[in-house]
This record gives sequence, structure tokens and C-alpha cells, in this order.
Amino acid sequence: MQKKKILYLITKATHGGAQKYVYDLAVNLPKAEFEPIVAYGTEGRLADDLHRANIATKRLPSLGRDIAIISDIKSFFEIYGTIRTIQPDIVHLNSSKASALGALAARLAGVPKIIFTVHGWPFGEKRNIPAKILIWKISWLTALLSHAVICVSDYDLNLAQRMPFVGRKATRIYNGIGPMQFGSGDIVRSAFPAGAKITGTVGELIKNKNQIALLEQAKSDPGMYVAIVGEGEDRPMLEQKIREYGLRERVKLFGYVPASDALKGFDRFALPSLKEGLPTALIEARLAGLPVIANRVGGVGEVLDAKDLSEFSLERMTTRTFSLYRESMFGNPGSRAEQANL
Repeated sequence: MQKKKILYLITKATHGGAQKYVYDLAVNLPKAEFEPIVAYGTEGRLADDLHRANIATKRLPSLGRDIAIISDIKSFFEIYGTIRTIQPDIVHLNSSKASALGALAARLAGVPKIIFTVHGWPFGEKRNIPAKILIWKISWLTALLSHAVICVSDYDLNLAQRMPFVGRKATRIYNGIGPMQFGSGDIVRSAFPAGAKITGTVGELIKNKNQIALLEQAKSDPGMYVAIVGEGEDRPMLEQKIREYGLRERVKLFGYVPASDALKGFDRFALPSLKEGLPTALIEARLAGLPVIANRVGGVGEVLDAKDLSEFSLERMTTRTFSLYRESMFGNPGSRAEQANL
């Protein structure tokens, strides 16, 4: 049987929830059935991890997160050209910018099946009303052009079901994590005074993760110690605020550290996010047995309220997603051109 090609498309190959999702799917695909290729814009840890796992990749130099008309047009043609060259059986879209451009390009290229995973609808971000309306329309068109929409939380699924002509193609598949072996956490705890009660967080350093809120709290609470694990574009701003607020002894930026090595160094886990899909860091914190303080945004409440964390297992996520791939390929017989019209 000829292998089915799956092209994963994501804006940034850095380290975050959507990137972990793409990595976990790509490396766990049954290799006898599927051939994964990952296309991305910005280089980062995901790209390195994929190379180590011998997963084929394709860099799209013009693809970036922010809206910029000229580079977005270039990105569209890069994506379209990549699809025409690879001729995938499935295009699996992730992250807002890549998904919007990729859905249109994949449709025009006649891809048999387009799957769009929503890692938190982008119109949920804090923006002015005109921007929210525009982003909602782009999100709706992306979903409309896709054959199937995966929502990583019931919260996002409910929003999808309110969109015209989208609800019937949407399904909820929770993000999942594999079995974890936790380290001692000494890499974190050794950076603070003995006996310090450490509030820790794990996540990409970006606006939506809102790590600045922990700095503001530490500024007003002289007994608070904060460990921030992760990398991202907000690091220079956070470093500047730590200096400005005089917090260098009580707030530490650790860069990228595997969650399994860091979590046991925390006394409590904080998730001050402004927007989330289904945060895997929160699942990991619960598995580590940590008390949690979190903003109930997106699917956060579903993780906090879950009595059975096996709902968020990697095996369950991959099994359901791969079943969707197989259904896409074998449940709708017909030629590539016929399937493209579904």
C-alpha cells in the first residue's frame, strides 16, 4: 500500500503547545501508512527536534505571525508551491496565520483533505472590535475551506458550532501528553534561597501567556519568588521589567527546560494566560500534583475540573486524530480531484 503524505503546516517552529502537538503527531504516525512532512516559517526548537527525529521539513521564509500584506502574499505562494510539489493527501493546518493562508492554498491546489486544528480561536484575544470582527471572519473562512475542524477544547468547539456551515465538520479532540517521569526540580530550586516558596510557570514567553502579571504581583509582594520556564519574544521585555522592579533575586528566567525537570521545583503552578486552547503545561502541573492558580480562559477550566486526567493522554489524542486521517482517506473513496470537491 502506498503511504499517504501528510503535510503539517505551522507558522513558528519554536517551542509551544501547538508546536508540541505537531511534533507528537508527526513522530507517532504509523510509518507503514503515513509519510509526515512539516512546513513552517520561523526556525526554532520544533525544527531542531524534527530534524533529530528524521522528520522531513520545509522552511517557508516569508511566513510570519504578524499581518504584513507583501510577506503574506509571498507566504501564500510559498505554501501553494510547496503543496503542488509535495502533493499531500492531507494538509493538517495549525496556528492562525499558516491555517488561513494554507486553507486557501490547499483548496486551490486540490488537496483531497484539509484538517484545521484550532489551538484557541484568535478572535478571543484582546483587540479592538473591528480587529475582532476581521479575525472572526478570517477564522470562519479558514474553517469553511477545511474539510474537518479539530477543536482542542469544548470551549472552542462551542464557538465553532455557532459558525455558519462549520459546526457539522467540527469535533473535539483534547491535547494529550505521554507518561512523565519527574525529576527533582533542583535546577529551579537551587536558584532560590533555601525555604523559599516558589511560584512557577511554564510556557512560551509571549503576550498571550501574560508572564508580566507574575512580575507585577512579585513587585507588590516582597515574599514572592517566581520561576519562569520558557523562551520567546517577550524575554527582553521581561528582563527589563525584572531590572526595573528590582526583582533579580526573586524572579528568575530559566529559558527552555523540560517541564518534567522543572515542575517539582515549584511549590505552586501559575497560569496567568490571557488566551489558551488546551494548555499541556497545566496538564503536566496537575500530574505533578501541584496546587494551581490559573485564569479560566479557553479550555483551562476543563483541565482544572477534570477528575480523570487520562482524557488528556497522548495515546487518546493520537488514536482519535489518526482515525480521522484514515476516515479522510478511506471513508470517502474517489479520485484526488473528486475528493477535493467534498
